[in-house]
Amino acid sequence: MSAIVQTVVRNYQQIVRETKVDPMVDSWFLMGSPLPILSILAVYLWFVLKAGPAFMASRKPYNLQPILVLYNGYQVLFSLWLCTMPLRVNAIPYLLKHGCHPLENQHNPFTIAVSNGAWWYFFSKVIELLDTVFFVLRKKQNQVSFLNVYHHSITCFFSWCYLKYLPGEQGVVIGFLNSVVHVVLYTYYLIAALGPKYQKYLWWKKYVTKIQLAQFCIMLAYLGTLLVFDCKLPKALTFFFVGNVVIFLFLFADFYRKAYSRRSPKGSAAKSESGAAGEAVPAPSGSKHVEFCDAPSATDSGVARRKVQAAH
Repeated sequence: MSAIVQTVVRNYQQIVRETKVDPMVDSWFLMGSPLPILSILAVYLWFVLKAGPAFMASRKPYNLQPILVLYNGYQVLFSLWLCTMPLRVNAIPYLLKHGCHPLENQHNPFTIAVSNGAWWYFFSKVIELLDTVFFVLRKKQNQVSFLNVYHHSITCFFSWCYLKYLPGEQGVVIGFLNSVVHVVLYTYYLIAALGPKYQKYLWWKKYVTKIQLAQFCIMLAYLGTLLVFDCKLPKALTFFFVGNVVIFLFLFADFYRKAYSRRSPKGSAAKSESGAAGEAVPAPSGSKHVEFCDAPSATDSGVARRKVQAAH
């Protein structure tokens, strides 16, 4: 973990040297300095890795089904709303026409709208930290995996860095793509959170994983074009994005291989790292895996139960 922190600090220092901040964005909530978001992430890591498990050690798991239904329903609607933001300001047509030539950093309606959308996307990543918190409160500590914690921490910090140092239209493609995928993911989690009688409607979980893998491939291709055509973007930030997308692609591909290529005779999915709601499906750029508290799943004790993994 210390190596990860050192890498983040080195890249952050490089980004600072390559960029100039926007005073308008600096005035927004949590954007003045990295201290607030780093403090949030520090508290998150402290709770899910140490304080939370200690607090729950002598307690029974909390029944969070009603909360999970509301939470996942909110995430579906919020992700849908995020999808509409770039469409309302015609950001996608602009990118198709102008490629990687960013607009001047002027406070015109277009750039303000794009930056505003980026802030709400960043805010969604802060809220998604609750996925892991729910695992802890339900005593699903085996689901608080490296993939789950790393994914949530890094995507939250990345989205902050993008808004702070690169609030242009180039990130719209990734944000839009990720929001579309999250509509699908949280719809899956919502159905899973409704209870065992709805499990029959989750036959498509394998395809959700494929959608996530396709998302990472598209992200890599897009980020590659930004580098190949020498877009005026911070190199450290772009390479950091590329490196982590490669990591996520590998981790999710590994999950897919274990879960769907080597099924047990009973067809149970391989043991997986989860994040918030109901059956085994990995999480994306924000991804989390979710196991519904009443749904069968595989446990550390070796008892076979159906598992639901979610990604974000």
